[in-house]
Amino acid sequence: MQKHKSRLVMIAACLAIFSFAGCARQSQQDGTSAEINCMARAMYFESNRSSRDGMIAVGSVVMNRVESDAFPDDVCAVVGQPNQFAPGVMSKSMRGQARTLALSLAASVLSGERHPDIGVAKYFHAAWYEANYNNMHYVLTAGGNAFYERRRPEDVTAPSPLPQTNGVTG
Repeated sequence: MQKHKSRLVMIAACLAIFSFAGCARQSQQDGTSAEINCMARAMYFESNRSSRDGMIAVGSVVMNRVESDAFPDDVCAVVGQPNQFAPGVMSKSMRGQARTLALSLAASVLSGERHPDIGVAKYFHAAWYEANYNNMHYVLTAGGNAFYERRRPEDVTAPSPLPQTNGVTG
């Protein structure tokens, strides 16, 4: 645990001086910087890039998938799964303040931060999309996405996306 924390401290320091690329090369052998990059990509491309809640919620879903036996057991493999995240999530450029925010929040999620309303949800779709399935139990709408758990139809108590929220995670 201490080794993991010291790696995250090193990466956070690198982010603070905007030299993430150099840090990635320095610590690539431990995988930590790769995980941060993959997590940041999911958060950047899948949420409203200015919504902290939305980004943390996407990161929480990625971690729920990593912890599930139904998905790969590492962040980059989850984010890189075909047809699961935005097209180009692993190859397009991230830019500007949203990139910096995504990298910072990715490190926070990998250190244990979760959106408190996500629970065990492993799925989301654009908030405007009208899905027509009877097994979707919605838990949160944030950052332009509606987050949900898959449940047996008789256990669904929130069958429609919830109102958009913001400001829950800080």
